[in-house]
Amino acid sequence: MRKLIVAPSLLAAKNILEESKQIENLENIWLHFDVMDGKFVPNTSFSLQDLDLISKNTKLYLDVHLMIENPEVHFSDYINNGADLVTIHYEATNDLTALIKMIKDKEGVKVGVSIKPKTDVEVLFPYLKDLDLVLVMSVEPGFGGQSFIPSALDKISKLRKQIDENNYNCLIEVDGGINKETGELCKKAGVDVLVAGSYLFGKKDILDRIEDLKSSI
Repeated sequence: MRKLIVAPSLLAAKNILEESKQIENLENIWLHFDVMDGKFVPNTSFSLQDLDLISKNTKLYLDVHLMIENPEVHFSDYINNGADLVTIHYEATNDLTALIKMIKDKEGVKVGVSIKPKTDVEVLFPYLKDLDLVLVMSVEPGFGGQSFIPSALDKISKLRKQIDENNYNCLIEVDGGINKETGELCKKAGVDVLVAGSYLFGKKDILDRIEDLKSSI
């Protein structure tokens, strides 16, 4: 039986330090940290300084999602400022194999690859053996609070089948429009990590909501 991980997305937090402290002592919890450059996606978000601040004030695992152009140039800056896992986009690089190797060469850091909703999940199959995580975007990246795109479920199912049949050590993460209902659908499809933002932060019952999401599967 897999234990599901919940990764609250700081994009929805109003006070990233205060709200991350609320969840720090829970089990199977990561912090999801979105980086947007206003170029690869039409918005901007956290800075390196924000990541450095968070990393120095939390013991939580820092799941850093780079939605940026030229990740080859910038990924090491995020590792140096506290990232435990760096996820880059399939669509953002011309040499994914080389970029995966560059990140894996950094001691103690995990590597993930994400795809946008319109990208065919099968493009990732050749890379699964080298990845620690695949992130399926279930909304168009760039803004929080969007509705879940159901086609993500088919992608998760295909990844689950491919990973299990080949005994790959690769987690499946989903991000976008996650709440209790869509979370259940994703769990049934085979996800390992649920990213949720507006469903969690700012809610008085955040701890109960997290427990609902991460119930064993």
